[in-house]
Amino acid sequence: GFINSRHLDDKAGVAITLAAIEALERIGAQTPVDTHWLFTIAEEVGVGASSILNGDVASMLAIDNGTTAPGQNSSEFGVTIAMADQSGPFDYHLTKKLVDICTGCGIPFQKDVFRYYRSDSASAIEAGHDVRTALVTFGVDASHGYERIHSHALTSVSRLVAEFAVSRVVISRDAR
Repeated sequence: GFINSRHLDDKAGVAITLAAIEALERIGAQTPVDTHWLFTIAEEVGVGASSILNGDVASMLAIDNGTTAPGQNSSEFGVTIAMADQSGPFDYHLTKKLVDICTGCGIPFQKDVFRYYRSDSASAIEAGHDVRTALVTFGVDASHGYERIHSHALTSVSRLVAEFAVSRVVISRDAR
């Protein structure tokens, strides 16, 4: 079940997103609010989601790799839910919702903090967007080189993303 290749952080994120969209389309799922599926490529250098959002977006769930390394709690199995990256903590309500979805749907997960890592969420916030942010990751060994991931993490993150897309919006102002 291991996959080895170069640049899996972007390739795997796209595959996860497309798999979630395909699964939702296959069952005719309805999302409670409009859902915009966005692809960026420059989150590490501060651009990322800085100019891609509009005022109608209330929350953003970023998908990226979570390096498995000493001192990290990421895993190549299940979903790794990020509590914070170098820009600070992610939204409490979104993060709790992700944990609750994993628990309720039997999706294996672990939590981690990425002290030396930057996500699309950081660039959106720094650009001045008033948006709740959260980050889910798939465990990867040797990020930004010849990388290794496991299909279990890809499947788990895709399941979580699809469940999140159809889940009830808890905070009423976000539904508007």
